[in-house]
Amino acid sequence: MNSDSDLFEKIKKGNKQSFELLFRLYYVPLCIFTRQYLPDKDDCEEVVQGVFTYIWEKKSKLKIETSVKNYLYSSVRNRCLNYIKHMKVRNEYKNHIIQQEIEAEAEHFFEPGMIEKIHRSIEELPKRRREIFMLSREHGLKYKEIADELNLSVKTVEAQMGHALRDLREKLKDYKHILISFLILKKMQ
Repeated sequence: MNSDSDLFEKIKKGNKQSFELLFRLYYVPLCIFTRQYLPDKDDCEEVVQGVFTYIWEKKSKLKIETSVKNYLYSSVRNRCLNYIKHMKVRNEYKNHIIQQEIEAEAEHFFEPGMIEKIHRSIEELPKRRREIFMLSREHGLKYKEIADELNLSVKTVEAQMGHALRDLREKLKDYKHILISFLILKKMQ
């Protein structure tokens, strides 16, 4: 039986049978390992296949300082973490595009000057209240996250959000019918 390091030395010389043997030895355990990071089975398989593809493509230049097993698990873990980061950036971009589309649609739907009135009303909120409102609505933070970030109690955040919403409802009461119509239309889409 060949050791992992013997197999890897043969792989470096282009031995396909050694590569296939290493693949068969580690493919399933690595896929199982990736499930700790990625919930989707296909994503897990893609990550593991990517590591093996990289090994085959870079076989002659690749230097493994630890054991082959450690190298494989570390490579898979790093690819999973990079995949998660990529998906987070992708989702943030997607949400940004959706938000822009909603705002563009809103500009056509709302009465002239309404968007400015909304922004002005938000800007007129007291500083801490505005900050809490923006962290909640613009950045999507939960009350607990806002409380932790601003070193406040969750009850204070809840109270300030309640005041902010009341203030905005009062300032924008003339536009209430349009806001309700817009929200109903958005739910129907």
